[in-house]
Amino acid sequence: MPSPIVINVHADVSCPWCWIGSARLGRALDARPDLRVERHWRPFLLQPDLPRGGVPWADVIGPKFGGAARAEAMFAHVAKVGAADGLDFRFDRIARANDTRDAHRLILFARSHGREWAMAEALFAAYFREGVDLEDRRALLGIAEAVGVPLGPARAWLDSREGEGAVEASRAEAARLGIRGVPFYVFNGDLGISGAQPVETFVAALDEASA
Repeated sequence: MPSPIVINVHADVSCPWCWIGSARLGRALDARPDLRVERHWRPFLLQPDLPRGGVPWADVIGPKFGGAARAEAMFAHVAKVGAADGLDFRFDRIARANDTRDAHRLILFARSHGREWAMAEALFAAYFREGVDLEDRRALLGIAEAVGVPLGPARAWLDSREGEGAVEASRAEAARLGIRGVPFYVFNGDLGISGAQPVETFVAALDEASA
């Protein structure tokens, strides 16, 4: 039996294009159902210097995107693109830009229960569709329970410092690979794809990796 295709997905749950890219990669995988694929989440922090507790959304988007009007236009474009991929972006519901370390840790924990991607997708939806605060422990644990991750162990994991080292190691790996933006996909350790590419691009990458 051939070895599985390994896809390392460098992403952040506060990155709208990462959610779009995840949807497109998922459709590409559906188009190649006979392939064995291992897809791994690699934490990336878009805003590593955000304080714990985050900051008001409005205080971030203006300076980051050159003013509120430009930010609004950009988000409208993202929402339109996302809608074509079946994703419902509601940027008006987001109140805070969050430090996402705990969200990343929870995805890594969910991996041990076979729920890594269910957890990632649920966090994307919670943030971009519902405006959930990604540093709200009760909300995070509710999401974990909803996707089938045991509540007690998940709470103990978040209450500890488990997974922090893995988040930092992933950031170091991205820096070593020269990854400065996400989403970024590495197929079998040597084929890199940057951005939320069309489904056809991901299908071609799967075909190349399986050859």
